[in-house]
Amino acid sequence: MFRTALRNVLAHKARLLMTVLAVVLGVAFVAGTLVFTDTVGKAMSNQSAKSFEGVAVSVTSYGPSRNADGAKEGEPGISQQTLDKVKALNGVDAASGRVHGFAAVGDQDGKLIGTGWSNAGANFVPLKDGKDPRYAFTQGSGPATADQIALDEETAERGKYQVGDRVRVADNGPAKEYALAGVFTTEDGAVNAGGSLVLFDTPTAQQLYLKPGFYDELSVSAKTGTDAEALLAAIKPLVGKDAKAQTGAALAAEQAEQIEEGMGSMNQMLLVFALISLFVGVFLIYNTFTMLVAQRTKELALLRAVGANRGQVKRSVLAEALVVGVISAAIGLVAGIGLAIGMRSAMGAFDIKIPAGPLVVAPLTIAAAIGIGVLVTMLAAWLPARRTAKIAPVAAMGSAHLPATVKSLMLRNSIGGAVTLLGMLAILGGALTGKDGKTLIGAGAFLTMIGIIILLPALSRPVIAAVRPLMEKLFGVAGKLAAQNAVRNPRRTAVTAASLAIGLTLVTALSVLGITMGKAIDRMTTDNLKADYKVSMGDTMGNLDPSVLPALAKAPGVKAVSPQQAGYLRTGDGKEFHSVSGVNPATIGQLLNFDVVGGRMDSLAKGEVAVAEKTAKESGLSVGSTLKATFEDEQKADLKVGAIYKDMEGMLSPYVIDYSILDKHSEEPYIREVYVKTDGGASEKAGKSLVDALGKNPAITFATQQDIRDEMGGMINTALNIMYGLLGMALIISVLGVVNTLAMSVYERTQEIGMLRAIGLDRGKVKNMIRLEAIVISLFGAVIGVALGTFIAWAVGETIKGSIPNYALVIPFDRIAIFMLLAGIVGALAAMWPARSAARLNMLTAIKTE
Repeated sequence: MFRTALRNVLAHKARLLMTVLAVVLGVAFVAGTLVFTDTVGKAMSNQSAKSFEGVAVSVTSYGPSRNADGAKEGEPGISQQTLDKVKALNGVDAASGRVHGFAAVGDQDGKLIGTGWSNAGANFVPLKDGKDPRYAFTQGSGPATADQIALDEETAERGKYQVGDRVRVADNGPAKEYALAGVFTTEDGAVNAGGSLVLFDTPTAQQLYLKPGFYDELSVSAKTGTDAEALLAAIKPLVGKDAKAQTGAALAAEQAEQIEEGMGSMNQMLLVFALISLFVGVFLIYNTFTMLVAQRTKELALLRAVGANRGQVKRSVLAEALVVGVISAAIGLVAGIGLAIGMRSAMGAFDIKIPAGPLVVAPLTIAAAIGIGVLVTMLAAWLPARRTAKIAPVAAMGSAHLPATVKSLMLRNSIGGAVTLLGMLAILGGALTGKDGKTLIGAGAFLTMIGIIILLPALSRPVIAAVRPLMEKLFGVAGKLAAQNAVRNPRRTAVTAASLAIGLTLVTALSVLGITMGKAIDRMTTDNLKADYKVSMGDTMGNLDPSVLPALAKAPGVKAVSPQQAGYLRTGDGKEFHSVSGVNPATIGQLLNFDVVGGRMDSLAKGEVAVAEKTAKESGLSVGSTLKATFEDEQKADLKVGAIYKDMEGMLSPYVIDYSILDKHSEEPYIREVYVKTDGGASEKAGKSLVDALGKNPAITFATQQDIRDEMGGMINTALNIMYGLLGMALIISVLGVVNTLAMSVYERTQEIGMLRAIGLDRGKVKNMIRLEAIVISLFGAVIGVALGTFIAWAVGETIKGSIPNYALVIPFDRIAIFMLLAGIVGALAAMWPARSAARLNMLTAIKTE
């Protein structure tokens, strides 16, 4: 029986190729994801370990702690005295103090070099030989004075800087120019993440990032023969409770674990899309084996007649599936490795740096690829195999393709209806639950999708019957025959349409949600923002320096300036901190459009607090109420509620006060952004005035209202395009499913096509009949997918609309029209080969076919 199964596999090479390709695509996605994340994770771990080579003990300071009264106590970092004590310990070969912070480098045109969040600054620490072991200089030397810096090699190359050039460097305030003393290579994580690294001399770095005479990290190397654990035990008592000391090996292992956790989320996302592709592939494999079995019904019946029992027939079909699964898994694994290499190269094309390292193909990856490929194929083939084994030999010899019984279709429709109803009730329940209903909606969406897939045979007849008159009117006999053929075998039509329905359900849901959120953000900007510019650190690089406020206020043409300063406070006797925004009471009304529902916003100038309407209702506050507040420094205050305003989530915190009050309770003001109003609105002249006021700082962005809308819209579109690309794999498999179905349809109707040709249907009309059948099936799946995707998007929107102001469902009819058009094109393209095959049939030979 196994030899028979192997012969049958090889006898249907075209069908085998499509089935193998479906499994290969899914397995390749899984294997590629695992290889890619393992490779990148290993490379980063190796890089982390390399950066700690020679480090016996590392000490990291967490800054001063707070006492019971909330006051800070302790030193801002590790003092020079502590460093000297560590150097004096037996077994210490060298010890250096390190300081780190943010530094942005501008190119010759003043544009930021490198990815903003990973642009770093540090101090150059020459040891006994005058060299810093962390950096290898290729040009010049390390900075020796406050006017000098050194740059990493890649940053210098991108900025076209040579030793001796003046380089513009900035933190979160006005930029300053330094002389370039040297260029170096390094294993620093900031550089390898696509950022830049600027080295200052130690006093300058301490002044910029900490405090003169203090460090935030100590790096200790040991003399030969000194045990790292023993040295750690000696260092711990010296550094105090506000610092953490650990061996270099332990720190490297800790960073490797963090890298693995960081890769986990990307790994999970990619695997989800891989599993979607495999799930869609199940329908193609199921259809393929159903077709193969139908083609060999008489052959299998003959095997039964000569003595093969049901189990042997069933096992022969499953043996074919096993062969296909093993072949597919092997090819998929190889393709996955190639995909991982391609993904790594693609990251480089997008300026995302990945450390060099060997390709990692773990045993788990190999096992997963083979296991998934074989398991998916065997599961998909099990039902056709079981159905085949149950056909009586005499009945099978008399019919090449037996229709489903009324009883089996009724049972199927009953089960499908129940599952669909349960799923839709779960989705509705999740939508009514609100923000905590996402899990329920996810489960309901899965059940609904399964239920509709089960119901598709029953749905296909009325849906396709509704368009049949139109097809007949537009395309004549070819259109009428195509509509009839599409519902001749409703199960096969349903399985083919299901793969397209799944893909378009996800694509539609993502599109509706993405575009709705984009419109909500657009309305929020338009309705709430009156300022001409929002000034902030680029790439979410942190807070602006307080010196930015007076500098912008003095810029020519500026009418109003206000910070959006972030802080925290506790209310009443609660222990949970709430965010609070600090603004300039005198100007904020000219910059933001408050919808005040009670009181007056100018009450902020009296030291009163404005509260968002939703928060006020939850806390039982009204105008005139007293808010008992505890600030970050544990100081308490009674704040009178002077105004209640409509929520402005995403733009302001639920509590708003005068920023001068926050300054009193914050050691360092955290200014997220500054709003600016200029004479005549946003213009090239006004923008240049603001840029010049801040010393042409490359790290600071000046965004107009249109820039804000474009940025948010661009982020959403980028995310959607990535999702579309990942779901593209499932849609490719769907195309193969349509090809497979049409090929089988042509095979089953060989005699019928011959008869149609004999009575006058020409080759062109035969081709049109097959093409229209494919388009009808594809559009049927697309309609189901679009409808279900829109429903799921509405439900998910109900759970998030409370946190997104101005959220209102937007149905992107233009994109939906494109999806439907693409579905029709997919059908037309998939029909090319089967239509050509049908048109080329010899009518006399076809008529004689049984």
